Amino acid sequence: MLEPPTAEELDRCPFDAGREDRTPPETLLLGDPWRVRVVPNLYPAFERQEVVIHSPEHVRSFADLEDSQVELVAEAWRRRMHDVGGSVLALVNEGRLAGASLPHSHSQLVWTELPAEDFTQLPALLEPHAVLERNGVVAAVHPVGAGPYECLIGPARGDALEDALALLRDLVRRLHEAEGVRPWNAWLHTGPPWHLHVVPRLTAFAGVELGAGVYVNVLPPEEAAERLRG
Repeated sequence: MLEPPTAEELDRCPFDAGREDRTPPETLLLGDPWRVRVVPNLYPAFERQEVVIHSPEHVRSFADLEDSQVELVAEAWRRRMHDVGGSVLALVNEGRLAGASLPHSHSQLVWTELPAEDFTQLPALLEPHAVLERNGVVAAVHPVGAGPYECLIGPARGDALEDALALLRDLVRRLHEAEGVRPWNAWLHTGPPWHLHVVPRLTAFAGVELGAGVYVNVLPPEEAAERLRG
């Protein structure tokens, strides 16, 4: 379980409703009053970087979002990608060890020209260790993940981003049940084919991983999938 927020956290959070003056002016609002809000990153590491605030309430985990709220997050991602164009990396950092600077649930959109990874064999990667399915979109443990519970979420038959984000939400809930609340990262590859890559931060990369690029995953994918299914 997440520890309850402190009074200081609640008082200082710039993402809560009623504190819109603490962020740059929004580039997108969804809902009236707003339910999802997109603003420029106050401290961008790239030329264009935006923050998607997932809720006007002080929600601290993506796992706590309702379906309707997840659908609005997906709509915000799609609309900003379409309206601005270019190559966009959509990502979620949850927890300080995963790089989140604020506990209020949010994601980021980063416009960058990073080369696309080749995932043409995605359906074959998803099938052996599938955990969840929603309208033809599948969440599965990565067969050769760098760390425990590394997962891929992508289309087997469906093609809806909101289904992928709902599966991400459900995976995080199951990770909480299996291992307790842990930091995690997820990011969207726009393809082809598009998919979400999910990396829980249960272990630290040491010299072998960082120096040689050889990753030691102590949890076999079969066991990780079984735990998440359970």
